[in-house]
Amino acid sequence: QVQLVESGGGLVQAGGSLRLSCAASGRSFSSVAMGWFRQAPGKEREFVAAITWIGAGTYYRDSVKGRFIISRDNAKNTLYLQMNSLKPEDTAVYYCATRSRYTIRVISALIEGDDYDYWGQGTQVTVSS
Repeated sequence: QVQLVESGGGLVQAGGSLRLSCAASGRSFSSVAMGWFRQAPGKEREFVAAITWIGAGTYYRDSVKGRFIISRDNAKNTLYLQMNSLKPEDTAVYYCATRSRYTIRVISALIEGDDYDYWGQGTQVTVSS
């Protein structure tokens, strides 16, 4: 079994920054790619960013490009999301997810929830105007 635990969420003013972390554990943890998704109240869950576990492949949704940075520390089995220049529309519960199934698809193709196998419980990010 694989466990993902997010942290780092909170309340921040518009223009501020937050850094989310996602710690992965479990004897069977083996990742091909990891991603961040978010869900705002009354809206569907949406893709935010993804990163390959090996190599340097990353992909972002257009609205966060240039503001968010996804990264990982393989030695610590930890995924990060540095969020800068936050906007009220970034307010949501943020979830990390990991894919263990091998794929030949490029990282930009792993943007659907079904592309990932395990999920964290989420962390709330609230951006005030």
